[in-house]
Amino acid sequence: MSIYKSCASPVLVLLMGGLIACQSSTETDRKANTAEPIPVVLASEQELEEVMVTGAKQEIVMHPRALGKVKADMMVSRPFPEPHYLSVEEDRENYRGPDDNPIRSVLEQPMSTFSIDVDTAAYANVRRMILREGRLPPKEAVRVEEMVNYFQYNYPKPKSPKQAFAIDTELSTSPWNDNKYLMRIGLQGYEENLDQRPASNLVFLVDVSGSMQSQDKLPLLKRSLLMLLDKLEERDSVSLVVYAGAAGVVLPPTKISEKLKIREAIDALEAGGSTHGSAGIKLAYEQAQKGFIKEGINRVIIASDGDMNVGITDIEQLKSLIERKRESGIALTTLGFGTGNYNDALMEELANVGNGNSAYIDSMKEAYKVLVQQMNATLHTIASDVKIQVEFNPDQVSEYRLVGYENRMLNREDFNNDKVDAGDIGMGHQVTAIYEISLKGQGSLPERRYGKQATVHELSKKKPSVNDKNRELAYIKLRYKPAHGEASRLIEKIVHTDTLNTDFNKASNEHRFATSVAEFAQRLRGGQRISKGSMQELIEQLRNSRGEDRFSYRGELVNIAELAASIDQQIALQ
Repeated sequence: MSIYKSCASPVLVLLMGGLIACQSSTETDRKANTAEPIPVVLASEQELEEVMVTGAKQEIVMHPRALGKVKADMMVSRPFPEPHYLSVEEDRENYRGPDDNPIRSVLEQPMSTFSIDVDTAAYANVRRMILREGRLPPKEAVRVEEMVNYFQYNYPKPKSPKQAFAIDTELSTSPWNDNKYLMRIGLQGYEENLDQRPASNLVFLVDVSGSMQSQDKLPLLKRSLLMLLDKLEERDSVSLVVYAGAAGVVLPPTKISEKLKIREAIDALEAGGSTHGSAGIKLAYEQAQKGFIKEGINRVIIASDGDMNVGITDIEQLKSLIERKRESGIALTTLGFGTGNYNDALMEELANVGNGNSAYIDSMKEAYKVLVQQMNATLHTIASDVKIQVEFNPDQVSEYRLVGYENRMLNREDFNNDKVDAGDIGMGHQVTAIYEISLKGQGSLPERRYGKQATVHELSKKKPSVNDKNRELAYIKLRYKPAHGEASRLIEKIVHTDTLNTDFNKASNEHRFATSVAEFAQRLRGGQRISKGSMQELIEQLRNSRGEDRFSYRGELVNIAELAASIDQQIALQ
């Protein structure tokens, strides 16, 4: 059954008329003795071109009050209320993505190779559409791996910092297909104490264009930055660069010991103008280079709706710039905000190229999760170019399909090539990957004329030696580069047939919940690979496998799935 019918389903908006009528429109007056305005260094498109071509950069120092209606106007903003989202803008959101991974024959392609992905933006964005807007997401917005990796799982931890990862595996029957099995691979990154985290050089590149005016964009972003600021330490430094019709340096690299100065700079942000994102990225990297910390955390963090409509907007040119800076040790993370014009495709692609992660912030709760709870994982990279290669044993497995990671697939030869870029993992990060497999003799692909596999009955007559490799189901290899390291390291694990749990309901909570999230995501994408079960059965699976749920993230997903099922039923009745 597919829950996904149409991304054009009607928006369910709850109008709280009486509440709005009672809302006061008064604002607190500013004190007469306000602090001196913060200088803003503006660089126009022409000046940035001069820097690139001639090196003759001229800085223009302006005060916020002198900018008037200039597109990069940085006037001090007034207090803002908690966001209330009562409507959805005209939908200009941009999503793109490949179709589901195909089923592969083990005889023809025994190895599956892919780059890890720790992004979580898709889950938060899907949650926004279902819970806040009452609609089903377009299937291109649903990336299965990001839905699964949004949640934390109780995976075994590495025993020492010498080994960056521990690998956990579990197998069970598939709840959404007959004669299929699920193999879950869980990676747990090493986590140090907070006082062992290197000093951070963070450059916040903030979109202050006109598209960022709504309460779920710049105002929410400012509150998020202030929350993160309180968690940084005095050895860390922060820079603030803005971009709209022009790009400007609001705050050069500044130590956290000057917290008041940083807070004033954040409070001064105000939106207006069109978006010249490429100019801002160049300027942000300049500040990152100025404050560069050797063997520290050097990262540019883009906060935007991704709606770039002025200047050099070609993604390939932006990617080329980010790739060059990545090689110099400066990573890039993207934080997405807002609705109506959110450019999900661009934000994800820039983060992938920049060896960073992509998150979507739709509330203060999500900002707390990404920037406070998972601050070290978001900022501190412990391993780069992390790749996984799984080799299936043709004596045991006939077919396999990797669920998700469609835009992270690598060639077989890329695994041992340290020059091939792959995803990075932060301190304490987890990665989960799920394979759906068919045992030998139970495949669904058309039979080959030559090299046919044995039937299940024929296999039952074979008695393999205890010592041979026939008892192996799969061979997992993980390759990564340690932080600040050049040569890659290898971790290996063999999955044996005797670990196969033939009853899904007897699998661990972690396995059942992760695979149920994957099923929900697949149903939102159209459910082309699902042949049995229902949304109600899935909801029960999610509810019964919640396990420990300290922050109620898993319980929230149950509510999301219930609402999605209700929306789908309403669409079916139209």
